Amino acid sequence: YRGLTLVLTFLCYTSYHLSRKPISIVKSQLHPNCSALGPNPRNDSNSSTWCSWAPFDEDNYKELFGALDNAFLVAYAIGMFISGIFGERLPLRYYLSGGMVLSGLFTALFGLGYFWDIHVLWYFIVVQVCNGLVQTTGWPAVVACVGNWFGKGKRGLIMGIWNSHTSVGNILGSLIAGAWVSSAWGLSFIVPGIIITTVGIICFFFLVECEWCDPQHMTTSEKDPEAVTSNEGPLSLPGQSSVDHSNSPKEPTEEPEAISFLGALRIPGVVEFSLCLLFAKLVSYTFLYWLPLYIVNVGEFWGQQGGREPGKGASPHPSPLSLAAHFGAKEAGDLSTLFDVGGILGGIFAGLISDYTGGRATTCCVMLVVAAPMLFLYNHVGQNGIGTSIAMLIICGALVNGPYALITTAVSADLGTHESLKGNAKALSTVTAIIDGTGSVGAALGPLLAGLISPTGWNNVFYMLIAADVLACLLLARVVVKEVRGWCGYMARKRGYVRP
Repeated sequence: YRGLTLVLTFLCYTSYHLSRKPISIVKSQLHPNCSALGPNPRNDSNSSTWCSWAPFDEDNYKELFGALDNAFLVAYAIGMFISGIFGERLPLRYYLSGGMVLSGLFTALFGLGYFWDIHVLWYFIVVQVCNGLVQTTGWPAVVACVGNWFGKGKRGLIMGIWNSHTSVGNILGSLIAGAWVSSAWGLSFIVPGIIITTVGIICFFFLVECEWCDPQHMTTSEKDPEAVTSNEGPLSLPGQSSVDHSNSPKEPTEEPEAISFLGALRIPGVVEFSLCLLFAKLVSYTFLYWLPLYIVNVGEFWGQQGGREPGKGASPHPSPLSLAAHFGAKEAGDLSTLFDVGGILGGIFAGLISDYTGGRATTCCVMLVVAAPMLFLYNHVGQNGIGTSIAMLIICGALVNGPYALITTAVSADLGTHESLKGNAKALSTVTAIIDGTGSVGAALGPLLAGLISPTGWNNVFYMLIAADVLACLLLARVVVKEVRGWCGYMARKRGYVRP
C-alpha cells in the first residue's frame, strides 16, 4: 500500500493546486488590453475597457484582483490552524475526499459566474472564501498519510519528489485554464472543479491512510526496514538517532491522545520553521497569482518602448521578449509554467541535499540567500530575450520553491514525529497544519501586497519579494547555527577518534 498511498496523495494534492491556478490565468482576460482588439463594436461607449468583465473594468482592477486572492488565502490561513485539529480526530480518508468534493464545487461556482453573467464582486469574494476554507483539508491529511507510511531514512528525497505535485498541479492548472481562457473563461474553473471532485471520489474508495489501518497490518520492521534505518548522511547531526523505534507504528493496543495546539508549538524548531515559511510562501504565492499578469504587463511596456529602456533611444534590434505585447493570457500562462518546472527541480534538489547533510535549515537558508539576487536579476534582465527569460524563470522557481517544498514536507514530517513526542504519531497532522497555516498567512499577504504595490511599479514588488526572502533566511539563523555547531563537533570528534 505504500506505493498506492504515494500515488493517490500525489494525485490528490496535484488536483488541489490545479484548481487554485485558474484565477491567475484568467486575471488578464478579466481586464485585457481592449485597444489591441480594435474599436468598441457596440459603439455605445468610448470606454477603453469595453471588453473587460465588470466589476474588473475600472482603474482599480489590480486592487480587486488582490482582494480576490486575499479572500481565498486569508480564509485558507485561518482554516489551516483548525484543520489539523480536525484531521487528527476524523478518518483522514473521509476528511480528505469530502474536502476535495467541496473544493470542486466552489471552484466550479466561480466559473459559473461567467455563464450566469454575474458582475457583482461579493459573489466572487464569497466563493473564494468558501473555497479557501474547504481547501485546508488537503495538506495536513496528505502529509499525515505519507508520514504514516514512510520512515525518516530517505524522507527528504522521497518527499522532495512527491512534493512536485505542487508544481505539477500549477502547470496542469495553467494549461487547462489557458485552453478556454480566451473563449469561455468560465470553463477554466469548471473543468478543474470536475477533476478535483473525480480524484476525491477515487481517494474515498482506494486510499489506505496508515499502515495499522489495514486489517492485515504488520510491524514496521517487517514491512519497512527503512523506517528503522539511519537518518544520518555523512554530515548528519549527532543526536539524530540511527534507530527510529519511537516513531515506528505499533500494534494499536492503546490509542495515543491527540496533541494540543500549544503542545505542538513547544516542539523544538516548529516556531522557527513556521515563521520562515511565512515569508517563503509569501514569495512563492506572489509568483503563483501574479506572474502571468506581470509577463503580460511588462511585455506590453517593452513593446510600447520599442525595446528601449526609459530615457534611452529606441533599439534597432528589439529583444524577442520586447514583442511580448503579443502575449495573450494563454501565452503568458504557458510561459509562467517554467517557474513551476524550476520548483520541481528545486524541491528534489533540496530534499536530496538535506538528506545527505542532515541539515534541513542550512539547505533552506543557502537557497534563500541565493534566491534574493536571482529575483533582482530576473526583474532587470529577464526581458532581454526569450531564452534569458526561460532560464531565469527556472532558476528562480528552483530557489524560491525549494525551501518552501522542504519545509512543508520533510521538515513538517520530521517535527511531527520528533523524539520529544515519545512516539505519539497523532501530532503529525497538527504540526503540519501549524507550519503550513503560518505559511499561509504569508501566502495571503504576498498577493495582497503585490496588488497594492504593483500600481507604483513592478520594481517595487520585486524589492518586497527580496526583502521577504532575506527575512525568511534570518528567521532560521538560530537553527542553522545549531546545525553548524553540530557538524563542527562531529568533525572534531571524527578527527580525534582513532579506531583501535
